[in-house]
Amino acid sequence: MRAVTWHAARDVRVDDVDDPRIVEPTDAIVRITSTAICGSDLHLLDVFGPVMHRGDVLGHEAMGIVEEVGADVRRVAVGDRVIVPFVIACGACRMCRAGLTTQCETTRNDDQGTGARLYGYTELYGRVPGGQAEALRVLLADANLRAVGRDLPDERYLFLTDVAPTAWQAVEYAGLESGDTVAVIGLGPVGQMAARIARLRGHRVLGVDPVPERRLMAERYGVEAFDYGDHERALDALATATGGWGPDAVIDAVGTEAHGSPGTALLQNVVGSLPSTLAKPMLVKAGVDRLTALYLGIDAVRRGGTLSVVGVYGGNADPMPMMTVFDKQLTVRLGQANVQRWLDDLVPLAEAEDDPLGLEDFATHRAPLEQAREMYDLFKDKSEGCVKVVLRP
Repeated sequence: MRAVTWHAARDVRVDDVDDPRIVEPTDAIVRITSTAICGSDLHLLDVFGPVMHRGDVLGHEAMGIVEEVGADVRRVAVGDRVIVPFVIACGACRMCRAGLTTQCETTRNDDQGTGARLYGYTELYGRVPGGQAEALRVLLADANLRAVGRDLPDERYLFLTDVAPTAWQAVEYAGLESGDTVAVIGLGPVGQMAARIARLRGHRVLGVDPVPERRLMAERYGVEAFDYGDHERALDALATATGGWGPDAVIDAVGTEAHGSPGTALLQNVVGSLPSTLAKPMLVKAGVDRLTALYLGIDAVRRGGTLSVVGVYGGNADPMPMMTVFDKQLTVRLGQANVQRWLDDLVPLAEAEDDPLGLEDFATHRAPLEQAREMYDLFKDKSEGCVKVVLRP
C-alpha cells in the first residue's frame, strides 16, 4: 500500500510499504477514506527527529471502513464506518475508567517513561504505524474504534480523532464560568476549534496569532483576534481588551514551535539534524522548548486565573517562571487529549444539522495522499492561508 513515511529531518515521502495485517485477535484493519496532517506532525520534521526511524508511517488523524476484524472483536464489524482516536487505550484499566486514556496502564510505554501508545508518533510512544496511509492496523479495536453514521461527509467526523477532542479538553481544563473571557494563543487547528467551542458555550474569546488568514477565520466565529506582534504588544492588547485585568483563562494552543525564540529554534534544528545516537539523549534528557506562547499565557492571565496547555511540549530542561506562577496563584492544567473521554460530547455536535463547530469548512486544503510532501511544506510554512490539510488515499 501507499503511505506517508519519515526519512530524515524535513524529509517526508509517499512510499510503498507492507499492507497491515491482523496480528492480535483484538485487532482490526481499516481502509482509510480520509486522514489529516496535524500540527503535532510538524514537530516530527525537526524537533522529534532523533526519536524517529527511517520508514516510520506518519499520521494520527484517520477514519475509514472496517475491512477485517480479529476473532475477539465484538463492538465493530466489517463494513462499519469508523473514526480512529489517536490514543490507543484498553478501556478497562484504572486510568481508562477514570477518563485518562492517555495514561492507559495497558498500552503505557513504561520502557520510555511515557504515556499510552499513539499512532504514527515516535519511538517514545510505541512507534505504531500511523494513519496517513491506504490502510491501518487498529489495536484493541473494541476500545478504540467508534462507529459513525453514513449520511454525512467524512469531515463531520474526521476531526473527532484529535483536533476537536483536544480543543474540547482545552476548554474543559480552562475551568470557565458563566461570563468569563478566555484568550486562545495560537489560531492553528486546535486553537481555532477551541475558540469555536468556547464561543458555543457562551464565552467571550480573544485570539492571538501572527497569521492574518488565521485571525480572519477565527473572526468568522465571533473571536476578537489580535496580531501576535511581540510579547509586550500582545500582553498590552489582552490587558486592554479585559479592562486591565487580563483574561480569566488562557489556552496555549501553540506548544514547542512558537514564534519568537530564534536561538532555541536553531538549537532544536541542530539537534534534530544530528545522528540519533547523539541527538536522542540530548532531546530526552536536556531538550528545551520555544516558550514564548507559554510565557505570554502566564503573564497575560489574570491573577487567580487558569492556564490550559494543549500545545505539545517536549523539553525536560525548560526554564519556568515559577515565582510568577506562584505569586499570581495560577491553576495550570495540561496534557495529551483523552480522546475517548470526550466523544460522547462531540459526536452529537458533529451530527447536528447546523454544524455548530463548522467542521465541514474547517479544512482549508484537500489533496490526494500522493501530494502529502507538498502539503506538509505548505502547512509548515503557513502559506496560502493553510490552516488544516485533509488527505484522501
